[in-house]
Amino acid sequence: MPDPFARSPWTRVAALALVVYVIYACAQLEVSWERVVTGIDNAGHFFSRLFPPNFSRWDILVKGLRESLEIAVLASALGIALALPIGLCAARNLMPAWATWPARFIIVAARSFHPVIVAILFVKAVGFGALAGILALALASIGFIGKLFTEAIEEISLKQVEAVRATGAPFGSVLAFGVLPQVFSRSIGFATYQLDSNLRNSTMVGIVGAGGIGGTLFSAFQRFDYDFVCAILLSIITLIMVGEVLATAVRAIFINNATLPDLVRRGDAPRDRLVRDD
Repeated sequence: MPDPFARSPWTRVAALALVVYVIYACAQLEVSWERVVTGIDNAGHFFSRLFPPNFSRWDILVKGLRESLEIAVLASALGIALALPIGLCAARNLMPAWATWPARFIIVAARSFHPVIVAILFVKAVGFGALAGILALALASIGFIGKLFTEAIEEISLKQVEAVRATGAPFGSVLAFGVLPQVFSRSIGFATYQLDSNLRNSTMVGIVGAGGIGGTLFSAFQRFDYDFVCAILLSIITLIMVGEVLATAVRAIFINNATLPDLVRRGDAPRDRLVRDD
């Protein structure tokens, strides 16, 4: 019986080349075990100063969290609204080449940079504040949702599309009755995940002045106010957890046609059936 794990000589050469390059890169970047040990000691000292958390300035905390939530919701709504038509135009099984290539260029350009870098550009363009964060995360949403929506459309069965076309229906009806029913559940999963992602990223863009709790966190670090830093971090974790619970409920309702009482009775049962849609 042949060995299922047999390797060719080229596989061994590639593995050896990878090991050599990792060693070379560590040497070039001055990565050493001594620095790791020193970093662990410094991290232990830092974490000892985080506790107990200080929630005395809860008003500042609530204001920053509310602004981050508003940024995430507005950016998701704007980004998804723009990403859906762009993603449709990028689908090669429905649209001509003159429409797909510009749409794909927009999607690639939107995905080329981290939201923090884009936030810096928008801060320079529109100034400090939440508007820069909304525009930065909306652009990131276009790149992510546009790509996934395009792939979802390109994977649909064209039999249903051709059946609708055979009735003489216009292009809008083809989309409504032949395309949308096949991608609706996946689109809901994409949208809820993007909202969750924007909720996380909204805490980062504030570090560069684009609004949200990130600015409060950065200021606390600059003041060495580590107990307040711990309170901010715990609040962010709580916000993300609440957003995850709500996103799971939305996916269960729209994808599994469950009701809120069903979710209460079944607890996390819907999550197992939603793994394929995430």
